[in-house]
Amino acid sequence: MIFKVSNPMKIFIKAKPSSKKESITETEENHFTVAVKAPPRDGKANHAIVEALAEHFHISLSHVRLISGFSSREKVFEIL
Repeated sequence: MIFKVSNPMKIFIKAKPSSKKESITETEENHFTVAVKAPPRDGKANHAIVEALAEHFHISLSHVRLISGFSSREKVFEIL
């Protein structure tokens, strides 16, 4: 099943890089905690979060865009 968003949706992410286990947990509406194994260096964790969100929402990578929080644990993504 492909999930398609008619209007862009902003979601707020608390990132947990270098985790032992990868997971996505919805804490509130449009607020998620995303744990990834990738380290927070050279954009690796950000890319892993994009991949995890794309898989979670069943959309392609190009439909997930990081808007703010490039070097922060608190991030804002747009789902297209």
